[in-house]
Amino acid sequence: MQRVPATPLNYEFSRHLEPAVRIEPGETILVESEDALSGQISKPGDVRDKAAMPYSNPVAGPIYVAGAEPGDALAVKIHRIDALNGQCATYTGSPKQLCEWLGTDVPPGAHTCPIRDGQIWWSETLAIPYAPMLGCIGTAPAWGVPTTGPAGPHGGNMDLVETCPGSTVYLPVLVEGGYLFLGDAHAAMGHGELSATGLEMAAETEITVELLKGKNLTGPRIETADELIAIASGTPLERSIAEASARLILWMEAEYGWNRWRAYDILTHVAQISIGYYGVAAAMKINRRYAENPG
Repeated sequence: MQRVPATPLNYEFSRHLEPAVRIEPGETILVESEDALSGQISKPGDVRDKAAMPYSNPVAGPIYVAGAEPGDALAVKIHRIDALNGQCATYTGSPKQLCEWLGTDVPPGAHTCPIRDGQIWWSETLAIPYAPMLGCIGTAPAWGVPTTGPAGPHGGNMDLVETCPGSTVYLPVLVEGGYLFLGDAHAAMGHGELSATGLEMAAETEITVELLKGKNLTGPRIETADELIAIASGTPLERSIAEASARLILWMEAEYGWNRWRAYDILTHVAQISIGYYGVAAAMKINRRYAENPG
């Protein structure tokens, strides 16, 4: 099984890089990634020093998929996400919009949390269930080179909890080979990643990458055993929610036989919203038992 190394650390979804590996459609590979803090917080007393390392969310790749051409899609099945060193790290970060109410005198708040027996030990007495996910996954655009800060039609820093083991992430192919990147693994994360820092961890991720010819996706999608999930990114959040809803409606119309206005109606009553990084990425979800029963 091929392995993608975590280094050199990369902070862009760039088509200009030499592929880290070249794979065939249907191939299963292992991908190593450094944590979003670039490994700066690994023991008590460490701090996030942005003067020394200003960037966040290094991603591994690019992964070149043989036969992938613009207009196709990659289906990335996530099998597992394991912590490489048995711990995760976080820090208080910046309160950003919350400064109006909380003030700006925020402490560094850095600490590490051991992971054992399916639990993240926030403290000696408080445990959080281990629920790993990828904050960043995406392909390289044909124009421009986005960083690992924002999300967009290519994927990117979506920070959605649904990007987890058991899910399949669908991404548009915009350049030959697809140029797939992933990283920014979290041991767990609340919706919205309020402090802009999850429980960050260096990780080994096992994925299988399939190639779907002529899929022509306008943005990322996720499928789980139970849900269809359409994604849109941008501000204001209300527009992202509306666009994600429209994408899900059109998906249901194109692939599940729904009349778009009936789909619009059913989403009103049964859909759920998932919010990614700081309210920028929005996902609209519907349970498969509704989607597969067009009314």
